[in-house]
Amino acid sequence: MTKKYTSLGLMSGTSGDGVDASVIVSNGSTYYEVILDKYYAYDEEIFQNIHNLKQKINQRQDLEKNFKDINSLEKKITLFHAKVVKDITDSHDIDLVGFHGQTIYHNSDEKITKQIGNGNLLSQLIKKNIVYNFRENDIKNGGEGAPLASLFHLLILKQNNINIPSCILNIGGISNITIVKSYNLNDFSSRDIGPGNCLIDSWVRFNSKNRFDKDGGLAKIGANNEIILEQAEELYSNRINKKSLSFDVNDFDISFARGLSLEDGAATLTDFTSKIIGSALINLLPMQKNKLWNVLVSGGGRKNKTLIDKIKKMTLKKVKIQPIDDYGVNGDFVESQAFAFLAIRSFNNEPISFPQTTGVEKPCIGGSVIKIK
Repeated sequence: MTKKYTSLGLMSGTSGDGVDASVIVSNGSTYYEVILDKYYAYDEEIFQNIHNLKQKINQRQDLEKNFKDINSLEKKITLFHAKVVKDITDSHDIDLVGFHGQTIYHNSDEKITKQIGNGNLLSQLIKKNIVYNFRENDIKNGGEGAPLASLFHLLILKQNNINIPSCILNIGGISNITIVKSYNLNDFSSRDIGPGNCLIDSWVRFNSKNRFDKDGGLAKIGANNEIILEQAEELYSNRINKKSLSFDVNDFDISFARGLSLEDGAATLTDFTSKIIGSALINLLPMQKNKLWNVLVSGGGRKNKTLIDKIKKMTLKKVKIQPIDDYGVNGDFVESQAFAFLAIRSFNNEPISFPQTTGVEKPCIGGSVIKIK
């Protein structure tokens, strides 16, 4: 029988607002059981430092220019994660930790990705087996380093007996999709499809004291600016990285909405985002006669009612969009559960990415492993 592990996944997403922590029991293959899901908010200083730093890093050279700030923030983030692990291990025994870290730069064209979080320091502080640096080996082997949660998405659908064809649409800062036509390991695929919450969040952050558009309330009362929206769509359709399987939040900006009111900007950016996601669903989901596609939405974007309503209007009748929570899966913690799962696979030297998910040349192991002695 394949060994079971109790694994803690720590995920700090592109919103940069805190750490999602999930403890699962799994063999890294055929099943998983959720033991704990808990969110830990960053303090205001770390939150601001993350977003200030990400604004400074728009190309590879910026990593070198800002290395002092990167190192300083990396230490703070690592110490924060250590406190999270301490809090959880006070009441739960764990075998290993999947430590994703905070992405500050990802460029699929340059084949570079940078997550800050010091695995060696965390290992010294918590005295647990650690898997970190999940994306680098994929890139070294011809992949784009993202998206990585796809194999876990496949397991979610299978374990919960969800009718196929189905897909999981994760709307975080970036939106990504895992498409499952059958439960054959070769019959699923994934890719990033564009902005998720990142444009809307940035707009709200820069133009108000809030961090995001709660429930899509601002967009609901705002008016979409059709001229600006058309210009943004044209720029997006003519982008140079059309074939990319992965994106970074810095691949998009909100400058085209400059001059709009808070509400109108939120409405226009929400329309823009929904059109990209809706079009992707139409283009990526092969329609078959008498078959309904189930689209299960995870991530913070599923709570933006205005965004979800607009996505529904942008896609086809044969696409049924619903929150993944309807199937008993907590949509806030799918990604942290995924990295707990991937940590087990990495620990067992099993592949975590595939040609049809990241573009890697062949199934690829990933993650740097630190074992306690």
